[in-house]
Amino acid sequence: MENEKLLETLTNEGPVSIVTWSEGEGHISNTWNSYVQVMEDGRWLIPAAGMRRTQANIERNPHVKLTVASKEIMGRWAMGIGFLIEGTAKFIETGEEYAMMKEKFPFLTRVLEISPTSVQQTL
Repeated sequence: MENEKLLETLTNEGPVSIVTWSEGEGHISNTWNSYVQVMEDGRWLIPAAGMRRTQANIERNPHVKLTVASKEIMGRWAMGIGFLIEGTAKFIETGEEYAMMKEKFPFLTRVLEISPTSVQQTL
C-alpha cells in the first residue's frame, strides 16, 4: 500500500471504522488513526481490547471494510479527506509483532491485522 495521502491521514487524529459481517447484518467497531501501525509490507496492525464481535465475524468471514478520515488534510475539493479500505483480517495473540504492539499499547489483549487489497479516496 503506497498511498502517501492515506499515510498522512493516519498521522492526524480521526476515527477509523471497521466493518465486519457474517451471518446477518454488519457490525462496526471504531478505533483511532493514531492506533494504526502500518508495516513495511503494507499490513495494518491495530490494538484490540474489546472487538469480540468483530473477532467472531472475522473468524467466519475474513473480509473487512474500513474508513479512515481526518478534517486536517486537504481532500479533493476542500479540507477533509476520507478513504475506504477493503481487505482481509485476522487476530494475533502471540509473536514478535504482538509483543511490539503490546509495548506501545499496554491495554491490548489481541492485535487486529488487516491486509488491505483496495484503497479508495472518498473525500
